[in-house]
Amino acid sequence: MNTEFFTALDLLEKEKGIPREYMTEKIEAALLSAYKKEYGNNTNVRILIDPEKKDVRVYQQKIVVEEVADPQNEISLEDARQLSKRNNLGKTVELEIKPKNFRRLSAAAAKSVIIQAIREGERRAMQQAYEDNRDGIITATVSKIDTERGNVVLDTGTGFATLLHSEQIPGETFTVGDKIKVYILEVNSEIKGPLVTLSRKHPGLVRRIFELEVPEISDGIVLVKGVSREAGSRTKISVFSRDEDVDAVGACIGNHGMRISEIIDELRGEKVDIVKYSENPEEYVASALSPATVKSVEMTGERACKVIVDPDQLSLAIGKEGQNARLAARLTGLKIDIKTE
Repeated sequence: MNTEFFTALDLLEKEKGIPREYMTEKIEAALLSAYKKEYGNNTNVRILIDPEKKDVRVYQQKIVVEEVADPQNEISLEDARQLSKRNNLGKTVELEIKPKNFRRLSAAAAKSVIIQAIREGERRAMQQAYEDNRDGIITATVSKIDTERGNVVLDTGTGFATLLHSEQIPGETFTVGDKIKVYILEVNSEIKGPLVTLSRKHPGLVRRIFELEVPEISDGIVLVKGVSREAGSRTKISVFSRDEDVDAVGACIGNHGMRISEIIDELRGEKVDIVKYSENPEEYVASALSPATVKSVEMTGERACKVIVDPDQLSLAIGKEGQNARLAARLTGLKIDIKTE
């Protein structure tokens, strides 16, 4: 092995984060396997890679015996004593050998190990990059579309990942080159299976987009208290201001609705209700049922309430197929019974 080989090990450590000691162990094991494959599995040898001296040596190990029956693995006491007077029966001695074609074998084995290590290093780096953004969002570029299954391959900047059809917003379509935001739902540490699970359906996507688009949220002045979502149709998000001079709902909407417009565009037209959070459950429920106007809210149990609305507000409060009431119930964590007087 020449100087370039050891330089490559140093570069792998610096650029891929793969420790040189780890690579050395792997290559020694690969060389040992290659040697035994070439010269027989019964041979006892030790491979030594010395990065400091930039050298690789092969030692054949033999046991000192009185009478040699297996020349490949045994050495006579007389011959062993010629190497060192300290050698005694039963001791293992090492003889340096320079097997024929070992340079070719070592080069092939080392190349294989390095390629595998680069793959492992790249996977580890990607995994760490995704791990650093777990429960967060990243902007990715649509690279390929599987028209048969509906899956989309994304270029995330650190590699390629698949956005499954089941994790896409219902009804949304993509073209190659589109830049979209995706939520990192799960990172897989196993070698088999997808490295990362991405989602555009998860409520966390909406929460993170609001954090990006609303400075008051990223600054901690406005808090997101809850999100309930039926992707592709409607989302309710409750917010609370820690500063009396800052209107939480107004901050999320922005001047002339600029901020909420950007968010709705990213969500492909999904309706978004911004709800004012309150520690008072009656006030919170009344706000959560917007855009309907509520006359009164009465707690009927620890986690249940009865809501009274005017007849002309009943269908609005319940929503199409019960969606508005369902999302409000998820947001507040209460069972909501809506009635007219």
